[in-house]
Amino acid sequence: MRLKRLIVILMALLPVLTVVAQRFAILSDIHVTPGNTNEGKLNEAVAEINSSDVDAVLMTGDLTNEGSDVQLRNVKSILDKITKPLYVIPGNHENNWSQSACKTFNDLWGNDRFVFTIGKLVVIGMNCGPFMKMGDGHIKQEDLIWLDQTLNEKVKPGMKVLSVNHYPILDDLDNYRDYVNILKKYPVITHQCGHYHRWRLYETDGINGLIVRALDMGNGNYGYTLMDIDLDREWIHVYNKVLDRTPEIVYAYKINTQFYNTPGTIDRESPLQGPFRITQVYADNASIFTRLGVDKTHIYFGNSLGFLKALNKSTGNIDWEYKTQAMLFSRPAVDKNYVILPTADKRLVWLNKRSGKPVYEYQASGPYVADGVIVDGVLYQGGFRTFQAWNVDKHRLVWKYDSINNYCQAAPVVNGSDVIFGAWDTNLRNLDKKTGRLKWQWNNGVKQNLYSPGNVVPVVTDNKVVIVAPDRVTTALDRNSGTQLWREKNEHKVRESLGRSEDGKVAYAKTMDGTLVAMSTEGDSYKLLWVADCGFGYEHAPCIVIEHDGYVYTGSRHGQLAIIDAATHQVVCNYSMGTSEVNGFEVDENGDVLCSLIEGKIYRIANPKRCCK
Repeated sequence: MRLKRLIVILMALLPVLTVVAQRFAILSDIHVTPGNTNEGKLNEAVAEINSSDVDAVLMTGDLTNEGSDVQLRNVKSILDKITKPLYVIPGNHENNWSQSACKTFNDLWGNDRFVFTIGKLVVIGMNCGPFMKMGDGHIKQEDLIWLDQTLNEKVKPGMKVLSVNHYPILDDLDNYRDYVNILKKYPVITHQCGHYHRWRLYETDGINGLIVRALDMGNGNYGYTLMDIDLDREWIHVYNKVLDRTPEIVYAYKINTQFYNTPGTIDRESPLQGPFRITQVYADNASIFTRLGVDKTHIYFGNSLGFLKALNKSTGNIDWEYKTQAMLFSRPAVDKNYVILPTADKRLVWLNKRSGKPVYEYQASGPYVADGVIVDGVLYQGGFRTFQAWNVDKHRLVWKYDSINNYCQAAPVVNGSDVIFGAWDTNLRNLDKKTGRLKWQWNNGVKQNLYSPGNVVPVVTDNKVVIVAPDRVTTALDRNSGTQLWREKNEHKVRESLGRSEDGKVAYAKTMDGTLVAMSTEGDSYKLLWVADCGFGYEHAPCIVIEHDGYVYTGSRHGQLAIIDAATHQVVCNYSMGTSEVNGFEVDENGDVLCSLIEGKIYRIANPKRCCK
């Protein structure tokens, strides 16, 4: 209430400051695609900015709609016309569905973070995802380290900081507490962001947060934001600049840094472990977006700095690592002699398991972000506009299927003579295991790629294929023909998180309400068996669900683990492992369950039949 009263008084008494130390033009959520209305309006905004007195331009994310190379190059050609100093970070629309696995943005702009000093003000911004799958915003671990080190170096006595991101410092940025606790070490005058396409001034732990307008606010309202910062008088004025109109003040507030060097808030719930022993076995210095490859001696994973690492299960040390040129998103495929790494720098790399030395590599036409599966010595691997089968020992391509109009992401299911997988081109496909010939394909009738079954591992039984997708519908198909048997679209809001019972008679789906639904895979109509509340609340992480030794494992967008007894349908464990999304679960040779979190942590959930008798 104090902040709101201050804003009202200031807007009435001080509508315009006559002395401005720094003026910034802020473009956010411009969503430009070639030929759309926003493209023309952005050109108009650029012309206005060039003729204005702004000191610098901040572009704070969502430059495009799908982050494709064509869209990114097109919008860059427009932004390159800006004659003022320009600083650009991506938004979720560049990160979540990127055909280059987030690499093209860095290639075009040089980095996904920036820092510069103007007068006594340090302006610092960075990427916050979510990266290549549905999830909350997330600051990469290496960026949190960089943020602290950079501000420690650049902020001298008497200087202030303007923090910039695409997301607000609120709970839809999963590690916002870690972010805020670093910012509180420095005199931050405001955290500025976009994402929500609306104005909002808020406060987090004493730090003012400012959400600004989008290029298109509806009803013909196109424009951008002007921010005036006067450090000497300690005032900030924020203006709505509609194209071809005089700026109108939206907010005026006094700079407040009383939070500076005060303790941060830590959110940690008391976990219920039940009969399970849950142990953190490793914490990386970067984020982990991959699931885990596992054998008897090692855990293999990739991180956001492009390193594949081999973690020794006995010692807890990294025995070897292999550096690539882009963030890694695919689970390493583990065979008896090799670890095969699909990379976002467009390669399949065979690595010697003992040394980590590359043995063979295949150069592809696009990035790999999908999980591959090795069955009987053959790697089945989805890629960008392609799906391939490789003889692992001979490093030989057995067949490839190239009639895919976007990229593959989730692991395929290889069963009998079938290879069943989804892609981000709206289609689910069944290929012949030996030849790669298309047996059938199915889609939900929606042309929008973002509703595709692109990041779901299907549940496959003797006669059915069950999937969920961002259209929030569960669908069952005849396995032989691909004919749709039923679609459940009213009772539960499913999304991309799916799994099956060990006997194949039950399909499990996590809903957007944080519950787990169990559905029968038998019969020709939808049959709900039971529902368990996992305690997650609002939920959208595409983490697979597994059943192992009578327990069902599922993970949340905020690092929460829920384990349900498959017989009693009761939640027997609810444990907070961290703050970020759970990537997925793997079972090792001891029957223990392993998982990774985006924040760079790896956990072991010991089999209660082995450890807790």
